[in-house]
Amino acid sequence: MKNELEITPETPIPAHLVIEVQPKLAYIDEAVLAASVSPNGDQVTLTIDKSIQSGRLAEIERKTRQVISKVVENDFKPRIKVLEDHLDRATPYRADPMEKLLESGGIRQEQSGVFAFGPLLTGLIDFFESQFLELAEHFNARPYRFPTLIPASDLERVNYFRAFPHSLSFATHLRSDLDVIDDFSQHACTDEHGLNTGMNSFARIQTLLSPAVCYHLYFMLADKPLPNGALCATAVSNCFRYESSNLQSLERLWNFTMREVIFVGGKDFVLNNREEARQIMEEKFTRIGLAYKVETANDPFFIGEFKQAVFQSAFQLKFEIRARLPFKDSTLAVGSYNYHQDFFGRHLNITLPDGSPAQTGCVAFGLERIAYAFLCQYGLDRGNWPPFVRKGV
Repeated sequence: MKNELEITPETPIPAHLVIEVQPKLAYIDEAVLAASVSPNGDQVTLTIDKSIQSGRLAEIERKTRQVISKVVENDFKPRIKVLEDHLDRATPYRADPMEKLLESGGIRQEQSGVFAFGPLLTGLIDFFESQFLELAEHFNARPYRFPTLIPASDLERVNYFRAFPHSLSFATHLRSDLDVIDDFSQHACTDEHGLNTGMNSFARIQTLLSPAVCYHLYFMLADKPLPNGALCATAVSNCFRYESSNLQSLERLWNFTMREVIFVGGKDFVLNNREEARQIMEEKFTRIGLAYKVETANDPFFIGEFKQAVFQSAFQLKFEIRARLPFKDSTLAVGSYNYHQDFFGRHLNITLPDGSPAQTGCVAFGLERIAYAFLCQYGLDRGNWPPFVRKGV
């Protein structure tokens, strides 16, 4: 059961900020099932759980206006720099493949943002990862394996709690108490809201589900000189970023897989390798036939962090690979080329031979996202796929 709450902002949301406001509306209130902003920014529509009391609507509207106000008062129009534009590349498919994937059993949704994949998508993901592994081999990147869990103390050290609190996923366990364990074993069950066990049954949180791959490497290198003054590394791992009601399809997953190639060293070393990686991937994406563009972007900082977004935009620290989704005349970020300057070097005391903080960067690819974007462009029929992909899957 649901109804809609329409809110008219005091002043229309500027068009370039609609993309910033809309994802944040999912975190307004647990009763918000979906949110949308009109293209000209003069209307916000929230789909609300109808079971809530009418008195809650005023509170939801207040919080909605607070988010809009925070974003608009920090208004800046980012300077977009396009490094590549291959969006006009011809692709044969224009439908959303989600319905066919679900009907055919090619995927199974286990929870919002959590999917199991059958052979078609698994093979396609493996193919894309093989291309990224070739990129890693080009740089003689050393292979690493990282855990799914990450210490809360590590994330605090790099200010993650302040920048991305909304996306965190927490890991805990039952308290080491016989009575608690016995009570759980006797009475635990689930309902439409999840597990019914009270929060006092769980231990204090020491670890979280890891939101990124490269962080683990930086923590391994912390508090000591960087061996040989430079390092290329690669790893693939599960990552977790909760996106509330934005978790609607394979476009946004709570649990996803990311392959990264990571550079640690001096400024020129990091930037030159990042650019070389982009040029290599441009050639690969041409053979794959992917329709995409590469442009400057900002990380989706939570409310109050737009100064950091301005900084990223001004210094072109992040370039996103945005693949075309023909069925909705839009694009989806499937990877990125990142430069962190000396942020991790300073915060984690990773030093170069001269004692200065190391600089870092990474090339990151969302494996499920890029496979989904490819299916949006070429469909599920392998006969319509480019020969290079058909041969590799």
